[in-house]
Amino acid sequence: MKEDRPVTILASGNAGKLRELQLALGDTGLTLHSQDKYEVPEALEDGLTFVENALKKARNAAQHTGFTALADDSGLVVPALDGAPGIYSARYADGGDAANNIKLLEQMSGFEGEERKAWYVCVLILLRGPKDPSPLIAEGYWHGHIAAKPSGNSGFGYDPLFAVDASGRTAASLSAVEKQRLSHRGQAVAKLRQQLGY
Repeated sequence: MKEDRPVTILASGNAGKLRELQLALGDTGLTLHSQDKYEVPEALEDGLTFVENALKKARNAAQHTGFTALADDSGLVVPALDGAPGIYSARYADGGDAANNIKLLEQMSGFEGEERKAWYVCVLILLRGPKDPSPLIAEGYWHGHIAAKPSGNSGFGYDPLFAVDASGRTAASLSAVEKQRLSHRGQAVAKLRQQLGY
């Protein structure tokens, strides 16, 4: 498929990630398209870390399209649950975000105070081609805790349960601009922008 401008494939079909990354990287010259547009099959995410899985996704998208590929592997780490949901955050329970949130609340039952601390992790990897030996790697972390019940109407994933300050305000209560400034993905994007010279 011929494109007028250089395309970067986002190695994900997640519409929420695509929106956030298009907003965050819109002025860098990267024209982000979802891998779904090019019928890229899902990568096998059998790595044990966010970095390994992000690299697998980026390489898979680059191999299938020939374009530069950007992969985001991110998730929620809860120490009280031995790091779960971790690299399995998107598929913690069958049924998508709502089911994942219900399962997390069930698993957190009985935990209080510091036991409810958690953090989001985001690893961004940019591959300039399938054989790129020197990918750009940027990581970001966002610390908070798991709220007792969901609140807020924006965001996606665990945002309704991820309390970001002492008031109990969740990531799903933040504006897109505020979330971009504070979030794990926002921090990883800032580091990637530095590496791209922006």
